[in-house]
Amino acid sequence: MAFSQGSAQGGGFILLLLTASLLVLMSEAETIVVGGSKGWSFGFNYTDWAIKNSPFYINDKLVFKYAAPRNTSSYNVYLLPNLWSYINCDFRKASIVADAKQGSGKGFEFVLKQWRPYYFACAVNNGVHCSQGQMKFFAIPWPRPHY
Repeated sequence: MAFSQGSAQGGGFILLLLTASLLVLMSEAETIVVGGSKGWSFGFNYTDWAIKNSPFYINDKLVFKYAAPRNTSSYNVYLLPNLWSYINCDFRKASIVADAKQGSGKGFEFVLKQWRPYYFACAVNNGVHCSQGQMKFFAIPWPRPHY
C-alpha cells in the first residue's frame, strides 16, 4: 500500500501528539521525601507516614535521605519481594535499593514505575530497624488521574 505525503504528515502529527502526552504525564510526577523532615530514621512510624501521604502515583519519585555512616550503624533501603517478607521483616529474598552511603546528601531516588506493591524496609542490625524501629512501609502507586 502506498502512502501519500498527507498521510505521512498525519502520522508525524500523531507521533508528536503522543510524545507531548508522554512528557505531560512524566512532568506530573512528584518527588516525595520519605518521612518528610524526619527523613529515613530509626523510631519513626513510616506506615503512618505512608498512609498520611497516600496516594502515590506511577512515576512518583521517593527520596530516601539519611545520615552517612558513622561508627554506629547507619541505614539502608531494601525492596522486599512480598507481603509475608514485609510483615516478618524477612530479608532473605530482598534486594538492596540503597546502601548506607547512598542516602546522605540529597538522598537516593526510587521511581515507582509500575502499578504493583512496593515493600520498603531497613535491614540494619538483622532487621531490628524494620521490626522494632518501624522502618518499613509499602506503596502501591496508581495511575495519575487526568481531569
